[in-house]
Amino acid sequence: MTFAAAGRRHTLAGLALLLTGATGWQASLGEAVTPLPVACTTSVPFRSGTQGYHTFRIPAVVRIGGTTVLAFAEGRRNSAADDGDIDVVLRRSYDGGCTWEPLQVIADAGTETFGNPAPVVDPRTGRVVLLICRGTGKERLVHELHSDSGGMTWSPPRDITSTVKPPGWRWYATGPGHAIALRSGPHAGRLLVPANHTSVLAGETVHGAHALYSDDGGQNWHIGFVQALPGDWLNLNESTMAELPDGRVYVNSRDDKGFSAPTRADAYSPDGGLTITGVFRPQGTLEGPEVQGSVLRTHAGALVYSGPADPAKRRLMTLRVSGDQGASWTSGPPVSDLPAAYSDLVELADGTVGLLYETGITSPYESVTFTRLTQGPNGWIPTPGPTAGR
Repeated sequence: MTFAAAGRRHTLAGLALLLTGATGWQASLGEAVTPLPVACTTSVPFRSGTQGYHTFRIPAVVRIGGTTVLAFAEGRRNSAADDGDIDVVLRRSYDGGCTWEPLQVIADAGTETFGNPAPVVDPRTGRVVLLICRGTGKERLVHELHSDSGGMTWSPPRDITSTVKPPGWRWYATGPGHAIALRSGPHAGRLLVPANHTSVLAGETVHGAHALYSDDGGQNWHIGFVQALPGDWLNLNESTMAELPDGRVYVNSRDDKGFSAPTRADAYSPDGGLTITGVFRPQGTLEGPEVQGSVLRTHAGALVYSGPADPAKRRLMTLRVSGDQGASWTSGPPVSDLPAAYSDLVELADGTVGLLYETGITSPYESVTFTRLTQGPNGWIPTPGPTAGR
């Protein structure tokens, strides 16, 4: 299904203007709907080639309280490569993602790499907790930092590698994208972060997904479920999570060049991320290229997935919806026909959904753009309203 032609032209024209010329707190279930002060559709918090950075990539987003949105990304100084001089950067919005405060560098490792932001807001304290990774290859380290000022100031990065990376694990990545705080059941308040790693089993490099959790607001971290499937059938990679109405945690993972035909796999945790029921299974109803994606459960109960829908290339950013708690997915109209890659989702105060995603006119890495989406009869579409500036 596609947009009506006029609606698509309007949306793409607005996005093209932003890209070429214009300069969560995750909502608790049952949270009251609050109108946003500005009714905008699209803004661009990160534009590659500006602010002293060659490329911005790897978006993550959360909301704090009412209309404060925190947008995170990797700022890649000298090239678009995944290694080198890379900082974790932040922009804050106080109007639901329409306009943005100046860029902040919140983690800088000099000429080394800081990346893979995975933020979460502790609903008990309002503290923003962020896990990131440092370095490249098998020497990757894991760090925690936090903000008690709504993202204005941050603690120095704290190395937690010894408690979350067992000997023998090599590559390691948190998220990327928002983590979750469990809100019901015996583990309510738990901070749960999706992550992935590689290890060697019987002489074979195996890709695995795992969870990290904290029951004390991010002070101490532990490893939850670990699943690595030998044989290259599923190469579990970048993962994302959502808490379901029945208390289970839905986990959705990128399948990175596995032999299984689908490019996504999923599983369920019955105990707050400690274990997985059975094994990950290929998810054939989420068609798209090999790429990171994001899942979100809204306060109204919708389970939403964001990711490119073109099976051959990174383009056609689309939201998919599941009516059966992740067992299958239905595609809606595309958010954009343009190139698109990584993304993250956040529920906004008025019940709309914010999509922070990589996109551009000729390449998906020209900007990290924020778009507000409203649920219509045929799926999630850009919220009517003007485009905003920076």
